[in-house]
Order: sequence, then C-alpha cells, then structure tokens
Amino acid sequence: MPRAGLTRDRVAQEAAVMADEVGLGRLTLAGLAERLGVRQPSLYKHIDSIASLRRDISVQAKRELGEVLARAAVGRSGADAISAMSHAYRDWAGRHPARYEASNLMPAPGDVEDETVSATAIQVITDVLTAYRLEGDDAIDAIRAFRSTLHGFVVYEAAGAFALSADVDRSFDRLVAGFIVALGQWNETVPPVR
Repeated sequence: MPRAGLTRDRVAQEAAVMADEVGLGRLTLAGLAERLGVRQPSLYKHIDSIASLRRDISVQAKRELGEVLARAAVGRSGADAISAMSHAYRDWAGRHPARYEASNLMPAPGDVEDETVSATAIQVITDVLTAYRLEGDDAIDAIRAFRSTLHGFVVYEAAGAFALSADVDRSFDRLVAGFIVALGQWNETVPPVR
C-alpha cells in the first residue's frame, strides 16, 4: 500500500537509512520504492535520478554531521571541545557509514544549498579553533589536519584495519590527545615551504 505524504526530504531520509543498511553504492531506486511501498515511477515526483538522490543524502548527511559537531562543542572550548567533537564525529560516522561516505562528497559547482551546508559544518570547527588563536592559513591547515586525522581513523576502523591487540578506543583517545598537543604549538611549528 502506498505511503501518503512522501516529499523529497522524506525520500532522502529513508534513502539515507537504507544506504546505511546496504551501502551507498548498493542503494537502488527499485529497492527504495519497495521500501517506501510505492512504484518506482512515483519516486520521480520527488527526485530526478539516483545521482540527485545521492546528492540529497549528501546534503542531509553534512547537515547532520554539522549539527552533531555543534552539539558536542556547546558549552566547551579548547581541548575539551576538540575532544568532544572528535568523539561525536567518530560515533556518528560509525553509526551511519553510508551517510558518512556521502558527507565527504564535494558539492557540484553552483549547488548553493550543498555549498552552504558544507561551509556551515566547517564553521563549527573553525569556531572551536578560535581558542587556539589560529587565523588565515594557520586555521585552514588546522581544519584540514583535524578532518584528515578523524577521517583516516574512521575509514580504517570501518574497514576493520585495526586488528592489532591494542584497544581501539585507547588508540583514538591518544590520537585526539596528540592532535590537541599539536594545536597548542601550531603557530610555532610552521614547516618550510618546498
């Protein structure tokens, strides 16, 4: 029986949940239509294609991740905020693997909504880094390092690449602590330009 009240946002939300279950690359319109209890042509009232659906999942995922980071940082600053955001990032990525993958898709040129959502998520990190008095290129370098550090850990963890005997949570805590130490010396450790 068809579900009443389908909207573009509702279709994207259900697709995101389904993608987390089956994988972003295995998400199909036929499977989504079946899940929603509609015929596949009915989906085209709300989306243009699988590519546009993935774009909508990406925008939704970036918005969710930005909100997760903002909630983690509220009422905190400096090392406490960095630690809280790092753990929130890892937890969210682990619970939503396909959404996490989609959150790393770059906006198409001219996609203002996607560009805005992407910038908003980065702004949360930028705001937290103000405690370290980082500006300009120094702040950009720190943002890139923060995101790359967390992304690398999350991707390796999801792939099951941490098979050694040491506790993975302990390793993550040490990674975050090390990054926090580096932030405290960020302005003093400018590498030579090659």
